[in-house]
Amino acid sequence: MSGNPLRLAVVVGSTREGRFAPVVANWFAGQAEQRDDMTVDVVDLAEARLPVVLTREPAPEVAALTPRLDVADAFVVVTPEYNHAYPASLKNAIDWHYTQWQAKPVGFVSYGGLAGGLRAVEQLRLVFAELHAVTIRETVSFHNAWDQFDADGQPKDTTGPNVAAKTMLDQLAWWAQALCDARASRPYGT
Repeated sequence: MSGNPLRLAVVVGSTREGRFAPVVANWFAGQAEQRDDMTVDVVDLAEARLPVVLTREPAPEVAALTPRLDVADAFVVVTPEYNHAYPASLKNAIDWHYTQWQAKPVGFVSYGGLAGGLRAVEQLRLVFAELHAVTIRETVSFHNAWDQFDADGQPKDTTGPNVAAKTMLDQLAWWAQALCDARASRPYGT
């Protein structure tokens, strides 16, 4: 692993028509792409179009997404808060996969109204713990997100969000490297 950049999958969790998720996800991906220690793959669940019925044999849409999650060394989930929770499309993507999340770090970028999506993040921490993933303590959160970005999709006040993104990405990189090294020396088993 040493010398190779970490592979970060930024998972865009909302598939709702008129969603704000791409604005937030594109800004965050831009922050991650500035780093020399990471490559970024934006995984937009609206494009994945995963089936809602879980079957024993994965549908072609699942088979197309799985390799992108397999190769990721770390994840950042971009999620809104819908009705005090995360979107069903995100839970669906999580449930279609299992080993792809194991022994890998997951960070969160959330957005929403006054709570900034943090209630969705707290629930996701429980779900990812069950999947043997390591969630990153620091998050990036936008309250009243629609008012926080300009017409070019950049935060109006870059100081707070940029610092929060860097802090979270630094922690994510540390965990990703540590877990990559651990998986290489001793495969993870549950």
